[in-house]
Amino acid sequence: MAIIYNIKQMEVTRRLLRKEQTESEDALWEVLRNRRFENLKFRRQYSAGYFVLDFYCPQEKLAIEVDGSVHDSIEAQRYDAYRTETLNGIGIQVVRFRNEEVLKNLPQVLTRIKSFLKSTSPASLEPLS
Repeated sequence: MAIIYNIKQMEVTRRLLRKEQTESEDALWEVLRNRRFENLKFRRQYSAGYFVLDFYCPQEKLAIEVDGSVHDSIEAQRYDAYRTETLNGIGIQVVRFRNEEVLKNLPQVLTRIKSFLKSTSPASLEPLS
């Protein structure tokens, strides 16, 4: 199945989500942007089909989701599980973090993200700074 990335119909949504980024998304984006993390290109608020991913690394086919309390309801948890299963089915691995995790323990979050990376480039073997 072919997937369409950044479809035109989702452009307004992606732009709005970038403008309304949470504090935890801002903190993580500062580390991921401009190849600052493992020399990998990450995109923020990037869509895969009709799903908008908080952060996405095309090279690794890795989506990073930062979840707040809106994800706590049973309905939201079911939708997130469906979304993750669908993305996994098209080869995109999904890793989720809580807002609090990112804000209180960013180094541990980055270590966990590293554990999901497929590549073993020299940059990925360097310790966190």
